[in-house]
Amino acid sequence: MTLTAAEVWTRLLDRAKTELPEHVVDTWLIPLQPAAFSGSELVLTAPDQWSVEWNENKHSALLESYGPVCLGTPIKIVLRVQQERVTRSQMDLFVPQNGGTITPVQRDNSIILSILNIRYTFANFVVGRSNELAAAAATAVSNAPGKTYNPLFIYGNTGLGKTHLMQAIAHEILQRNPSARVTYISTEQFTNDVITSIAKKSMADFRRRYRETDLLLVDDVQFLSGKEATQEEFFHTFNAIYEAGRQIVLTSDRPPSSIAKLEARLVSRFEWGMVADVTQPDLEHRIAILREKAQADHLEHTLPDDVLHFVADHVQANVRELEGSIIKLLAFASLKRRVVTVDLAREALRDKLKRNDDAPPKSSRHDRMRTIQQRVAGEWGVTLEGLQSKTRTKTLTVPRQVAMFLSRELLGLQLVEIGHAFGGRDHSTVIHSLERVSEEMRGNAEFRDRVEKVRESLRYEQ
Repeated sequence: MTLTAAEVWTRLLDRAKTELPEHVVDTWLIPLQPAAFSGSELVLTAPDQWSVEWNENKHSALLESYGPVCLGTPIKIVLRVQQERVTRSQMDLFVPQNGGTITPVQRDNSIILSILNIRYTFANFVVGRSNELAAAAATAVSNAPGKTYNPLFIYGNTGLGKTHLMQAIAHEILQRNPSARVTYISTEQFTNDVITSIAKKSMADFRRRYRETDLLLVDDVQFLSGKEATQEEFFHTFNAIYEAGRQIVLTSDRPPSSIAKLEARLVSRFEWGMVADVTQPDLEHRIAILREKAQADHLEHTLPDDVLHFVADHVQANVRELEGSIIKLLAFASLKRRVVTVDLAREALRDKLKRNDDAPPKSSRHDRMRTIQQRVAGEWGVTLEGLQSKTRTKTLTVPRQVAMFLSRELLGLQLVEIGHAFGGRDHSTVIHSLERVSEEMRGNAEFRDRVEKVRESLRYEQ
């Protein structure tokens, strides 16, 4: 009997459901569609390239291992992007275009649909080690809003893609459900609405507008700091949306526990779901970002690979500065009527290069990591070797977690890098350590003072 692609996929999927967590199956496997089956090869289509790559890395081998059990024969899994996604036009990511935003949509059941940038989709987001956790969480939220990672709290420095991921969630949800009620605002706008509503005595209308939304996205929640009336309204708004099973997504430039003058009840709620950070992209990631954007703008022949490497190597602050450097380079080349080369890039970006050349030299990451480990080991009275070992006694676990926390905060290291430096631990262990230290710092003043003492001594090393 010859099985169809759909029948083969049903068997594999049923087996996966018995071995994988429900949210993993719902987020990553359910969206896959069986396209063809040759007897030994099953072709599955995914919504986007990010889903293809994630499933290839995380699930293909596992699904193939089910073949002999479910089908009686080995099977190869092939993943491809759905054809309609492949043919979809790309947006110009370097040069601003007319119609670069989605204007507010008027619907009978809508509350606030602020302007969304049409560039900020998952298809245009380049995933690397610096943002893979946040990107995975955002994708999961867009696939199952209100059910997975609620709230989703994304934090990191400016220009690293927090707003891009937040708006990508909105785009994906609106694409699947055009009637969804979306509220995308900045904290400043929320604060101004509170002030205006109090002045006009229209708080009832304010609460209706915000609390009846299906998806609440709030940028820069660190600006809630010290605003007591706004925090009070935000607390009740958060509770109303959360208790209704609807999705909340927040961004900040720091984790919840580090936002000064933020009520403890808000801090705890912000940490209920997933707290994910985005950090500075490494060199390989910056190159990948520039390549992706050059291809999207059909500039791969205008911008040679050696030029992209040069720019990525010298512009390290954030993605926004990377894009700005390319725009400046293209404008300079057009003005001078010259072909883009490394020499031209050096001339066009001389101000940025000079700033980098004038900056004081920094010690290597390895040396700075070792300094953090030594300082923490000294404060807690343990050995450096103990921190780096696999030993899990409490005497070593607490300072090891502190050293991981400070390595992440002060150096912006990737989870995998931190885990490797502390006995080869995986990223989930590192995440747990970061969360554990943040929690202990909030509830234990003595512990917080010790961490602060080490942190202050290390700031002068950076």
